[in-house]
Amino acid sequence: MATATADPRARPIAVYDSGVGGLTVLHELLVQLPHEDFVYLADAARLPYGMRDQAELERFALECAEELLARGAKLLVVACNTATSAALPALRERMVQTTLGIDVLGVVQPGAVQAVAASTKGRVGLMATPATVASGAYAHAIAQADPFVELTSVACPDLATIIEGGFPFDARVVETVRGYVTPLREAGVDTVILGCTHYPLIAPMLQRMLGRGVRIVTSGTPVAHQVEHVLGARGLANPGTAAEGDYRFLTTGDVEAFRALGSTFLQLPLGEVEHVTLRAAEAAA
Repeated sequence: MATATADPRARPIAVYDSGVGGLTVLHELLVQLPHEDFVYLADAARLPYGMRDQAELERFALECAEELLARGAKLLVVACNTATSAALPALRERMVQTTLGIDVLGVVQPGAVQAVAASTKGRVGLMATPATVASGAYAHAIAQADPFVELTSVACPDLATIIEGGFPFDARVVETVRGYVTPLREAGVDTVILGCTHYPLIAPMLQRMLGRGVRIVTSGTPVAHQVEHVLGARGLANPGTAAEGDYRFLTTGDVEAFRALGSTFLQLPLGEVEHVTLRAAEAAA
C-alpha cells in the first residue's frame, strides 16, 4: 500500500466512484492535469448506488475515503453524482480533520453552473439516478446559480446498470433511453445535464434523441478546472518535471470485469488494477 510522501504536492489526487462511470471524469483530469498522479477507487462490489438511502451512501463514501486517505491522497474528487448528492457534507467534515485538511470536490455544483450558463431559454433538463433526483442536490445548485431557471428532472433507475453491463446496445436499450428522453423533449429543455458519470458513454444516442439544438452538459471538464484551481490556491500542484504522471486503480469488485470495461470509459490505456477490501469507516488523521 502506498503511503503519503514527505512533500504533500507529490501525493496523488484521489477519485472515487461506485463503478467505472467516474472514469469519464478521470479522463478529463488526466488530459487537463497531465503532471499529476491519480488513484481511482471503484466501489463496484456495492453497485448500483442509485437506489440506496442516504445513510448507507454516507457510510460507503466514508469507507472509500478512509482507503484513499491511507493511499496518501492530497485531494478527493467524488466522481459520482449519487455519492456527491448524499455524502458531500459528511466527507468534507471528515477530511477537514486530517493533517493536510483535504479538500473534497463533487460533480453536482460544477455541472449545474455550466448548465445554467449554457441555457438560453432557462429550461434545463436532468437525467440522473433516483437517489440523485430525490436528494434535490441539482435543484438546489441550479436555484443558487439562477433562481429563474426551470429544471425538469428524470430519474433513470436502470440506466447506469445497463451502461455498466457493456456494449453493444440493443433495441431494448435504445427504447429504454428514448423513454427517459421523452419528458425532456415535451418540457422543451434547451440544455440537459447528464447527472450520472456513466451517461456520457451514450451521449451520441442522447444527442440524436434530444435534437441537435439541445446542449448536453457533463461534469468532467468543469470539475477538472475546479481541481486545477484548488491545487493552485492551496499550493498543492505537483512540482515534478515528468511529462506525464502515474495513474492506478482500486476496485472492491472483480478486477477483470473492471479492466474489461474500464478502457472504454477512460479512453486511455488502463494501468494497474488492485482489488481492495474496505474497512468500516473510522476516524484517522
